[in-house]
Amino acid sequence: MAQTRFDVTAIGNAIVDVLAHADDAFLTEHGIEKGAMTLVDEEGATRIYGGMPPAVEISGGSVANTAVGIASLGGRAAYMGKVRDDQLGRVFAHDIRAAGVSYDTVPATEGPASARCLILVTPDAQRSMNTYLGAAVEFNTRDVDADIIASSQVVYLEGYLYDPPEAKRALEKAAVLAKAAGRKVALTLSDAFCVDRHRSDFQNLIESSVDILFANEEEVVSLYQSGSFDDALQEIRGACGTAALTRSSAGSVIVGNGEVHVIDADPVTELVDTTGAGDLFAAGFLFGVTQGKDLATCGALGSVAAAEVISHFGARPDVSLKDLIRQKGL
Repeated sequence: MAQTRFDVTAIGNAIVDVLAHADDAFLTEHGIEKGAMTLVDEEGATRIYGGMPPAVEISGGSVANTAVGIASLGGRAAYMGKVRDDQLGRVFAHDIRAAGVSYDTVPATEGPASARCLILVTPDAQRSMNTYLGAAVEFNTRDVDADIIASSQVVYLEGYLYDPPEAKRALEKAAVLAKAAGRKVALTLSDAFCVDRHRSDFQNLIESSVDILFANEEEVVSLYQSGSFDDALQEIRGACGTAALTRSSAGSVIVGNGEVHVIDADPVTELVDTTGAGDLFAAGFLFGVTQGKDLATCGALGSVAAAEVISHFGARPDVSLKDLIRQKGL
């Protein structure tokens, strides 16, 4: 097999995260559903942004966060996702490259503005997300770089991109290219509502192409419309090679190679912001896979990365994850 240039190439919605602390009164004032991810139009995004307290703006989107986590762990990460050639698009490109991730998707010169996710974190650590998808949904088959796909150990696909038809075709193209090159395909289901919209398509993709599936408890139950997590676990065992199923404070369950591993959540001194927990779990797990670690160790790496990101504000590591896992003996 040809030598790889990247450990993981992630493909997803390229979104600038705008993070701020807010109280419940702010959510009520702006009609924001607490703890939910709500899609808004450009007018709604402008209105909420205009009322937000001082904020931090960084490149984001679910699998973009994962790519940054892999880079922090010492892995070689690339990212594909669409922005517009506007101010926020330039913020996205500069920020993700500065984090150590290769990013070469050509920006759009017309059409919707760059996507942004307005994230309000309340004192109870819940995050309420208001997302304007803008240019992100313009990602299409022409943006899939076949050479990068072929030179990556794992291609990681974001379920949210199944919503726009052109982006869905782009993900399917990436999966076909990866399998043709003998590479692994990983998929995150993104959220339970996304699963509801694309249940049959996701099931088909998982059975035909996915080697590693990431889902939380609610998502995997929705995928098979199961009565319980245990029922869903039995369904997924025969559907793909490996499934990494997260259960918040209850840790995770890793299924693969005829094995089932129950992984404890890594201890957290203080829960500050749950933004990015699943994304960073995936980063640790995929880093472990590309380094040839066993499944239990991959799960432990995911737990360490997730615990670090929920112990502070924002969806990116505050410390070198490479140093952290060394300290943990992983």
